[in-house]
Amino acid sequence: MTSRPATAAVYTIKDVATLTGLPASTLRYYESIGVIEPVGRGESSGHRLYTEADLDQVTWLACLAATGMSVSDMKDYVANGRLGPTAAREQIALLQAQDERLAREAEQIALRRRYVRLKVEYWRAVDAGDAERAELLGREAGSLAGELKRTKR
Repeated sequence: MTSRPATAAVYTIKDVATLTGLPASTLRYYESIGVIEPVGRGESSGHRLYTEADLDQVTWLACLAATGMSVSDMKDYVANGRLGPTAAREQIALLQAQDERLAREAEQIALRRRYVRLKVEYWRAVDAGDAERAELLGREAGSLAGELKRTKR
């Protein structure tokens, strides 16, 4: 009995979009600007055919995109990755900068949530006829609104 060589798995753009959560249009865009290496094409159809390695790269790019990393930074990250260990410091700097952006976003979200919770408590006080508490909460919300405006800049 002879065994046939295993064929490598290939994925269509639709498959990759489904598996990674990135729309096909984003995959094509990433390829056009060099975030993703040019993807192989089917001989007869000319359609993109992604290998396991392509899928792996797109999967971690999808993860970076999910963190809100800019396309420019993702492009740098991929380029640095091709350089290997010599670009480790650049990779660290890119990821640390992204971590700092996410920390600022988290602070903004926490501040907005505090404001919303204050407004809920304000309206509960109004509903309960507690004018004194409503006045106090209203002042606190006003102060927090000023903080929201300052930190948004």
